[in-house]
Amino acid sequence: MKRLSILGSTGSIGQSTLDVVERHPGAFRVVALGAGRNLSRLEDQVRRFEPDLVAVADASAACELRARLSPRVRVVSGVEGLEEIARHPETDLVVSALVGAVGLLPTYAAVEAGKTVALANKEALVVGGSFLTARARETGAVLLPVDSEHNALHQCLRGESPGEVCRLWLTASGGPFRTRSPESMSTVSAAEALCHPTWSMGRKVTIDSATLMNKGLEVIEARWLFAMDPDRIRVVIHPQSVVHSMVEFVDGSFKAQLGVTDMRSPIQYALTWPERWRSFLPVFSPVDAGPLEFEDPDLERFPCLGMAYEALRHGGAAPAVLNAANEVAVQAFLDGAAGFLEIPAVLRVALDRHGHAPAGDLHDLLSADARARETAGRVLAQGVRK
Repeated sequence: MKRLSILGSTGSIGQSTLDVVERHPGAFRVVALGAGRNLSRLEDQVRRFEPDLVAVADASAACELRARLSPRVRVVSGVEGLEEIARHPETDLVVSALVGAVGLLPTYAAVEAGKTVALANKEALVVGGSFLTARARETGAVLLPVDSEHNALHQCLRGESPGEVCRLWLTASGGPFRTRSPESMSTVSAAEALCHPTWSMGRKVTIDSATLMNKGLEVIEARWLFAMDPDRIRVVIHPQSVVHSMVEFVDGSFKAQLGVTDMRSPIQYALTWPERWRSFLPVFSPVDAGPLEFEDPDLERFPCLGMAYEALRHGGAAPAVLNAANEVAVQAFLDGAAGFLEIPAVLRVALDRHGHAPAGDLHDLLSADARARETAGRVLAQGVRK
């Protein structure tokens, strides 16, 4: 039996993870759950899976949750509580499914403890990839990607020699505005942007998909997961989302991973690795998939992807700055306080002002993150200008 700690259990990935757990009775035990402020959903999860330890956003939420639960369940709070869940001594595998840079320190705690980490929190690697991967090499921690694209690459690279790999190809659906006219982009609403054509995801990642920032963050994530230079990581638009990603080898051969568009598939792969278990999902049919299309991304219409490459090549705190400003801008868009095109405009200002910040340690990265958030908020309040 594999014992799990789940960071972000009430979110989309967390709920899908628990669904996979329920479909394999006796194979897993949930020892700890971490969430934010969705106490009703978390309370239901605690009653269903009976963890020993639970973490919530703050002391007030912890007090409220304690009143709802049996005294047997220990409730902690804040980042420190999430870190405690990540280091739980009985945990074999930590599912890191928090949304945003808040996942960095808990994920780092899991790596320091030498855990196997099923990583769905791409921002942890975007912000602190060099530190996380270096510490994982020291402690023997294993990082298993849950993002469908990186999970596909992990599958394609099994048994292959790194020296024989030429490029990694990350596929992108293109989001809901792939064919929309540039003139109409300024009037895009949050409701329109949340209608993803192929995947069912959380609100933040769905907006990131619409701007192609999600693919930019995945390029940075792939650089650290697979120790690959930015120039050897390509993005290709694939509207059908059937090919989840591809590896190109030095002899010109390609290896691709195909499957259903359901996040429970890569989640099960990560939970059961290094084994493969029979899936409960519908069987994928290449015949029913129909014609498959591929095209280059339009960096003029979707500048967030280009800025992600720029931040990655610059290094230092630039990726942390980009991610922080994006989180603020996306939330403003979802709240109706910013337009769709203001998202890349805010990122441009933040990168220009803070992208050259040093990154000697995690403290430097978190400081750059805070400054970028402050700048993004001020720029949105005053109107986007340099």
